Amino acid sequence: MRRRDPEPPPGMPEIEHRPGLAKQTLRELAPLLAEEGIDVDNIDVPDLDTLQAAMNRAVERHNMARFTPIGEARDYAVTTLRLVVEAVAEDNTALARAILDSVPPESPPDGKSATVAGCTGVALGLLDEWLSGNHPTTPTGLAQQTRLPAGHWIGERAATDILVLASKRRAFRSLHTLTVQQGGRHVLYGSALALAAAARAWSRHTDTPITELARAEIR
Repeated sequence: MRRRDPEPPPGMPEIEHRPGLAKQTLRELAPLLAEEGIDVDNIDVPDLDTLQAAMNRAVERHNMARFTPIGEARDYAVTTLRLVVEAVAEDNTALARAILDSVPPESPPDGKSATVAGCTGVALGLLDEWLSGNHPTTPTGLAQQTRLPAGHWIGERAATDILVLASKRRAFRSLHTLTVQQGGRHVLYGSALALAAAARAWSRHTDTPITELARAEIR
């Protein structure tokens, strides 16, 4: 995760043409659109504005589900984040990067994997709770004690923004803005880096081994 020099400003968003993506996305939204009274196999709405409003609501709910994993999906995300936090704490940043690079954008058919969205969402949700003072066991003033590790990092710009937002309990709510400004990969790296920084500050404040803390509080 370390860089030899400062992270450059984000570039322009990359546009990738994926044949069949629109049809696949529509199928994924079908159950949510059905709740809006729209049958994707026979779309019949009064006007385009009505359809667009329903699509917007369905997309928002779909994205919320992706970034808020539950059950086994959350367990996979939590395990991945614990491993990254422990690797950063041990200064084994090559391992931390390898773990994050192995996380797929989407869950495989068997569902036996963390996802980029799941890890990002869980990390931001935890940071919102920890750094805003809304978590029952975090040390007082943890946000003020949290600093990114020295040096340059992949995702450090995103991590800096995330720490500020989380102290106001706004990191998760700012997912769309963060992704547009920084890119999904950098937000993943940044959220994991920010979580590692907060865990390190908590560990030092309470004199708790980072592994013990990660397993107790990253859940």
